[in-house]
Amino acid sequence: MLFTPELSRWLERLLPTMRAAGELVMKVYGSDFQVDIKADESPVTLADQMAEDLITQALIELTPHIPVVGEEAASSGTVQAAAERFWLVDPLDGTREFVDRNGEFTVNIALIDDGKPVLGLVLLPALGHLYGGVAGLGSWVETEAGQRRPIHCRASPPEGLSVLASRSHNDEVAVQAYLADRKIAQIVHAGSSLKLCLLADGQADVYPRFGRTMEWDIAAGQAILEAAGGAVEQLDGAPLRYGKPGFENPHFVAWGLR
Repeated sequence: MLFTPELSRWLERLLPTMRAAGELVMKVYGSDFQVDIKADESPVTLADQMAEDLITQALIELTPHIPVVGEEAASSGTVQAAAERFWLVDPLDGTREFVDRNGEFTVNIALIDDGKPVLGLVLLPALGHLYGGVAGLGSWVETEAGQRRPIHCRASPPEGLSVLASRSHNDEVAVQAYLADRKIAQIVHAGSSLKLCLLADGQADVYPRFGRTMEWDIAAGQAILEAAGGAVEQLDGAPLRYGKPGFENPHFVAWGLR
């Protein structure tokens, strides 16, 4: 098991890497970029690969003893299995949001230890907001100007739950069926791992996800959410584990305070 001070040092040393990856992503975002389709029918752009290459190299230099699993490497078959401890990188989560130019895309780095995300960084390059969290130390959000404030999950308000739903994957019928016995105040659509960060920042209460996701899609957000007091569970209440064969997640529900 890794020690919390060590995790905190690694997180701080990765901040320049996150910002640099965000700059690469925004350069492509501002250009007439090409969109390709991968074997799983998800879109990919030059920004995905450039950011992953930069982040992977930085992680290898920081911790040469810890393997790196990046989305693009895994999608191409370069990565076959995960170790007990590994970095998990999604260089551009919300590629559809990137292509649609709505700003709700993120750069993500997580550290997995014994099946659990214990460190997470999520950057929204278009907004300049950077979220971070370490198990046992809490979570924060930092502006592009470097102003940082701690973030915490909120208790569900009496007027009902603010429910987060995917902007690109419509599963509202399943969401409403799952929450049929709970009072819902509103359903808010958002893209990418931003949804988990909104939970961590006390801006919403629950995010049920019934569509297909991969481990790299949510690991960093889960680390930040759980460090802020929330939880991510399978539908039966079991913890969501990492390092699964194929890296595909079951359906899950992310909660703030309950």
